[in-house]
Amino acid sequence: MFRYFPTNYVWNLGIDLAIEMGARIGEIEEMCAPLIEASRQPDAEGVRAFRGSWVRMGDKLCSLAADDEEQGRLISAGDKLQRAAIYYLTAERMLGHGDPTRTALYARFQQVFNRGIALSHANCQRVEIPYGDSHIAGLYVRAEGVQGRQPLLVQVNGLDSTKEMKYFVGLPRWLAQRGVASLIIDQPGTGEALRLQGLKAVFNSEQWASKVVDYLETRDDIDPQRIGLEGVSLGGYYCPRAVAFEPRFAMGVVWGANHDWRDVQKKRLQREGDFPVPHYWEHVRWVWGGDSIDDFMQIAENVHLDGVLDRIKVPFLVTHGEKDSQIPLKWAERTYEQLVNSPKRELKVFTDREGGVQHSSFDNSANAGAYIADWVAETLGGRTV
Repeated sequence: MFRYFPTNYVWNLGIDLAIEMGARIGEIEEMCAPLIEASRQPDAEGVRAFRGSWVRMGDKLCSLAADDEEQGRLISAGDKLQRAAIYYLTAERMLGHGDPTRTALYARFQQVFNRGIALSHANCQRVEIPYGDSHIAGLYVRAEGVQGRQPLLVQVNGLDSTKEMKYFVGLPRWLAQRGVASLIIDQPGTGEALRLQGLKAVFNSEQWASKVVDYLETRDDIDPQRIGLEGVSLGGYYCPRAVAFEPRFAMGVVWGANHDWRDVQKKRLQREGDFPVPHYWEHVRWVWGGDSIDDFMQIAENVHLDGVLDRIKVPFLVTHGEKDSQIPLKWAERTYEQLVNSPKRELKVFTDREGGVQHSSFDNSANAGAYIADWVAETLGGRTV
């Protein structure tokens, strides 16, 4: 794990995620060098400084992109805008719920992301999936070199990630190279579903996952018999739960297991394990609901996989970092052990040899992501050569 700030795990996690999304080390240095003292301050004070530094870099890149556009260099402009979007998103992720600058910053991030994607001609298309009186937004990435209907992997967030973060990290690109399409979504409790529509997380993830499959079955470019589901971090709970109760998924994979999230919350109340975001208890109540921590803890009682996984009768891959400091490895082992009816189950623990040993491989996603992409391609009928 790259530790720019010796005493601040949450900030280091944010920086590592930004690097995995495509941040440049020179820009990281420019943003972070003035923040050493701020990294030791209480959350509210430190986060204000963090936000200011990262937003300034995003603004600078947007200005440089505008210069490129004036000269007709649209691809270069698009690349800079995508990097600016990474920095805006990293800053927004650090802010507490209710921060008066958060809504405007998220809107700015979305505007810059969409413009960057368009100018760079990226293989990425926005879709909206009907969900009750609202919708679930997603990013669709086409498979490369596939004639006819494509296999597809639906990809879902964890507690505090977004569809754009998952897009930037690279699994959709690695899958596209292997002949597998991707649909990365902001499910309830994450991304714009939470920020723009107020859709809270639900423990029975099959509610929204089934709507996603309904939508995919209407598309003539997707093979409805070859739709898989992947979840990262808290998605390591959402994904197995959804695959267990939605039999149309042909396979499942978790990038960081999360078998018993209720237990993780109890440990965090005792200050065991690292927090993924500042203002943690405020954040989880924003995501899940609850007027108090006690109310939230009652909601969290449902967020576990015991008594669920024997329903899964399709191939399933469980991955976990050997040194995960948020979710202990034992929970990945528990998930694997309970997949008793899966015809092809595998537990892959990423070690120092291949990297990706931290939570959901945020410290080094390349080799771990390639392993997942190969496994998915082999299972859904893609290619690895």
